[in-house]
Amino acid sequence: MKLLHIDSSVLGNNSVSRQLTAEIVAKWRTSHPGTAVDYLDLAIDAPSHLSADSLGFRMAPGAAELTDIQRQENAVSEALVQQFLAADVIVIGAPLYNFSIPSQLKAWIDRVAQVGRTFKYTEKGPQGLAGGKTVIVASTRGGVYSTSEGGRAMEHQESYLQTVFGFFGITDVRFVRAEGLAMGAEPKAQAIADAELAITALTSEAANADSARNAA
Repeated sequence: MKLLHIDSSVLGNNSVSRQLTAEIVAKWRTSHPGTAVDYLDLAIDAPSHLSADSLGFRMAPGAAELTDIQRQENAVSEALVQQFLAADVIVIGAPLYNFSIPSQLKAWIDRVAQVGRTFKYTEKGPQGLAGGKTVIVASTRGGVYSTSEGGRAMEHQESYLQTVFGFFGITDVRFVRAEGLAMGAEPKAQAIADAELAITALTSEAANADSARNAA
């Protein structure tokens, strides 16, 4: 089994999403011995934002020669999409920044969203090509958005990630949420404790499901 661990918070050691993704990966590896982990820190090594030179060109017979910049950008996109497609499990730290995800994480998504690789268009509409994976998102928020209609309408973090991974054909998208992190020490501690309980439940459930499949 291959696991891709992605962090995107710019807060370094002060990041709760990084704390949670580390716990998810550690508990996943405990319950799934032999899991190989790739790590991607988008706050340090993010691809450049999408441009005309970084649309994920793939050379075809008779295609025009690419420029040096296009070749360099294509190599970045190709490496990222291959890494994504090779993973069975993707663990993503996704803090809420200004009602959405960090731009570094969006830049990564733009690189792996490639026609013919992660999705395609058919006469019946778009079809995802990256199904069969599990995505676990550590969702962190300074405020509370999940408990009211207005709050849910304001967030474009979990809703966006659910949509884009669903577009890729991934139906198993799970969220571990810690919100209210900026509302005082006590709410922050409770939010982290609740998220840690959710991580334990999630990884135990996955391990039990794997055991049941292996015994069948």
